[in-house]
This record gives sequence, C-alpha cells and structure tokens, in this order.
Amino acid sequence: MIIFENPWSFLGLFIIPLIFIWRHKFGEKNEGTLRFSSSSLISERMKHQGRMRIRIIHLLQYVTIALIIMGLSRPRLRDSMQETNVDVVDIVLVIDISSSMLATDFSPNRLEAVKKTAKDFINARSGDRIGVLVFAGESFIQCPLTVDQDVLLSLMDKINVAEQSYDGTAIGMAIASATNRLRHSDAKSKVMILLSDGSNNAGELDPLTSADLASNFNIKIYTIGAGTNQDVSFIPGRGYIRNEIDEATLKSIAERTDGQYFRATNIAGLELVYETIDALERTEIEIKEYTRYKELFGWFLIPALIFGMGGHTLDRTLFRRRL
Repeated sequence: MIIFENPWSFLGLFIIPLIFIWRHKFGEKNEGTLRFSSSSLISERMKHQGRMRIRIIHLLQYVTIALIIMGLSRPRLRDSMQETNVDVVDIVLVIDISSSMLATDFSPNRLEAVKKTAKDFINARSGDRIGVLVFAGESFIQCPLTVDQDVLLSLMDKINVAEQSYDGTAIGMAIASATNRLRHSDAKSKVMILLSDGSNNAGELDPLTSADLASNFNIKIYTIGAGTNQDVSFIPGRGYIRNEIDEATLKSIAERTDGQYFRATNIAGLELVYETIDALERTEIEIKEYTRYKELFGWFLIPALIFGMGGHTLDRTLFRRRL
C-alpha cells in the first residue's frame, strides 16, 4: 500500500496551471523579441519548429515541477506483517467404555451420546493436539495426540463398549495411562477430560494416587459423571445396568489437579459440560504486527533531475538558445 507522508505538498500542483496561464497571458511580452517587417520573410517550417521547441521546453519544465512536488509528498510503500503465536493445548479425552455405557438414559445410549458431544468438542478445537484413551477394566489408546481432526473423528466413530472379558472401571489406571501420554508434552497447557458413569472397581492404581501423579506433571483433569442414579436398562447377557457414580472420587481427582467436576444427567447437560470446558481452556493468541516502509521519493526526484537537466541541455545545445 502506497501512502504519502506530506499530502499537503500536492497543493503545489496548482502552480503548473498558474504558470501556464501567466505565460499565455503575460509571458510573451516579457521575452526578448526580434521584429520583422513581414512574417512572410520566415518560412512556415521555421515557425512550426520554433513553436514545437518552445512547447517541448515548457512541457519538460511542467513535468519537472510535477515530479518534484510528487517527491516532496514523500510517497512510501507500507508493508504490514503479522506474527501470530498460539499456545497449543494438549488434550486427552479419557472415555469410559464399560458395559454400563450401554444404558439408555442418554439417547440412543450413553456411549453414543458421549461420542457425539466429544466429536463436537474436537471440531471446536482447531489447532490443538487431541488424543483419545478408552478404558474399562483395562486402558486402550484409541488415538495418540494429533492435530489431524479427520483421523481423530474417524477413530472416535470406531469406539465400542468393551468386551465382557475386559469389563470393569479402572479409573486409576486410565489416569495413569493418559498421564504417560501427556507428561513429555511441551505444551503450555496439558489437559485430561475424564468421563465415567461408575466407580473404580478394577486396576492396580487408586484414582487419587494417579491424580497426584498427574498433578506432578502439571496436568489438569476435568472429570465428568455421566448418567442418572437409577436402573435404566437391561442389556442381554449382562443384565440390568445400575448407575453408581462415585462423585466424591471424581471431585477429588479434579480438585487435586486444579480441574473441575461436572455432572451430566442428559445430552443437553453433557453438551453444556463440553462447551464449558472448551471455554475454560481457550488460550490467548498473541499477535505482533510489524510495519515496514520503503521510501519512493527517489522514483520522482531522480526523473525530475533528468527531465530538468535534459530540458536545459536541449535549450542550450540542440535548440541553440542563448542568454
């Protein structure tokens, strides 16, 4: 973008028409003249050449004045650049896939509702590295930390309830496995979002011990208790599913890692939880703007010098005028 530091200099362009008018009205009377008894003594060719030479000299003078004024206006080329620094957040979604996630208090069931709301959360976190870990009686990494949302969403679709041989709720082991994925991260913020609909009943690690371990690596854990406290469904081969959320433990996990605990009893509540976490873990974007200027006055003053000297040279040599 071209800007002019001294735009008021353009007022000087009015000098050109004033000089033209003055020359046309009064200038000829102030110039030296040579009178002839008859204009027929001078050929038309000589008259035409004389007029052309005068016009060329005047034109060069007008152009020189215009270029000088343009140079005095100090034109500059402005180039703005922005340097953006975004603090990436590393997030691991830790999702319970025990058999109780087939309960139908969330439509069509808890797991499908969790997958849908989690995918909406992923879509809203462009630029962050997100991973998914699922757990029941054991933990499984569904997707390592990645910025590729398409891969992440595709792998989310493939999450199913754990086989009966792996059933259970090993919250402590799930936290430890997710901590192992995040502990070497150099991100400014490291976050774990743990969703469970039960209480810890499997695994070798106590959930609070695992939470302390996560806290040592500056990992913040948001915990979500999903479901209602009632018998909600009968699953063939697994019987009635009863929801027994250990809210006290989930709250303690969040408190020990400077996170928060949320309770969701329906899909709307679950969506609100993810929206709240999304807002809490937004990092500021630092934008530095640099402006670079390139002076352009030389593109006008140098031609002005050339035209001025050229006109003077023509006037004193080729056109053979003398003082």
